[in-house]
Amino acid sequence: MLLTMVGVAVGLGNVWRFPYMVGRFGGAAFVLVYLVAVVAIGIPALMAEWTLGRHTGRGPVGAFERAGLPWGRYVGWFFFFVVTAATAYYTNVVGWVAYYAVTELGRAIGTSIDPAAILPPSTGFKLSSFLLQVFFSGLVILGCVTVLLKGLRAGIEPVSRVLVPMLLVILGILIVRALTLPGSGDGVRWYILKLELGALTPRVVLAATGQAVFSLSLGGTFMVVYGSYLGKEANLRRNAAWTAIGDTGAGLLAGLAIFPAVFAFGLEPGSGPGLLFSTLPSVFAALPVGWLFGVLFFIGLLGAAYLSDVAAFEVLIAGLTDSTPLSRQQAVWTMAGVVFLFSLPPMINTDIFVPWDLTFGSGMQTLGVLLAVVTVGWAIDRGTALAELSSGSPHQISPLLFLWIRYVIPAAVTLVGLWWLLTSVLGVAAEP
Repeated sequence: MLLTMVGVAVGLGNVWRFPYMVGRFGGAAFVLVYLVAVVAIGIPALMAEWTLGRHTGRGPVGAFERAGLPWGRYVGWFFFFVVTAATAYYTNVVGWVAYYAVTELGRAIGTSIDPAAILPPSTGFKLSSFLLQVFFSGLVILGCVTVLLKGLRAGIEPVSRVLVPMLLVILGILIVRALTLPGSGDGVRWYILKLELGALTPRVVLAATGQAVFSLSLGGTFMVVYGSYLGKEANLRRNAAWTAIGDTGAGLLAGLAIFPAVFAFGLEPGSGPGLLFSTLPSVFAALPVGWLFGVLFFIGLLGAAYLSDVAAFEVLIAGLTDSTPLSRQQAVWTMAGVVFLFSLPPMINTDIFVPWDLTFGSGMQTLGVLLAVVTVGWAIDRGTALAELSSGSPHQISPLLFLWIRYVIPAAVTLVGLWWLLTSVLGVAAEP
């Protein structure tokens, strides 16, 4: 179960989003704040979401209502819609990764396929890109269906036991290769050693906190569902700590595999979302036997992204089976069709994809974790919440942790949400 939780958390948020956020927001300063946010915000919020799921025995559709949050059923169905829209664009990105893995394999046999051909154009409509995305997103969805029809323990856990260790091994191989490149030391220093106090701005603090929320798959959905599967013997504090260690470790390793190589080849670490899809293929192409490293990297990334996609589908399936007469098999095929339809608009161009990502990924995820911790801190009885948080642990959870969940985390998450609203929606300058 612990590997399943790590598999849920580890995905594109670590290997794709974390490095480009580090590059965009100042290197070592961002990493430091991110680590603090994972400990101070991420782990307690993760415990709270598991508590909500385990206490109610429901996914988000039923959990908020059963826990006593006003209008909880409507809140649950709202987040069901949010996860559907988010899963759609996320599935598209998993399809991009699959295509990049195929193109790297093609290089091994001497073919020359443009890996960027699958990426949507900035504006307008490009039929070849759209059709490639339709095909690869469809393959990803069918791959998720195959595992989901077997259920959590019969399908997801065995995949997690294989893919999570495989990703760590591949990242280890890439790190060794990256660190042996001439000039890689500059990347290491910039990434983890060159801490400038002047870089610790409110912008960096809020961005790093938001990344911690995103990376741990918090948001009142994923972890609530998986919490509903936990028995009373599960130690929430220990499992939350190990999940955070595995998740954070994957992101840190991804950065250590990317930034030394980026600096060694004189590339730009702050190139944004394209750091992975545009920069790394150039790095692999310039390396001896680069196709092998490219294949290993994108297969590992595909595995991590695939597990997170399976987790997203599990949220949706649990919502339907908890709240409708549909069987699990019917729910799996229903959501496969709905997600495929929702995935079509973001395929058109990045003018649609980026706002879709910012709305259903960053903004709504922040709102979800806020409502989850508010539900545990205020809607559930204090004694009941403490007992649930402590269940499975040899020691009683300190009441101070409950107060932290009730007051501090909502305040911190609200600040992150306001930053997202001001910068991503209202267009206010993000600079301090």
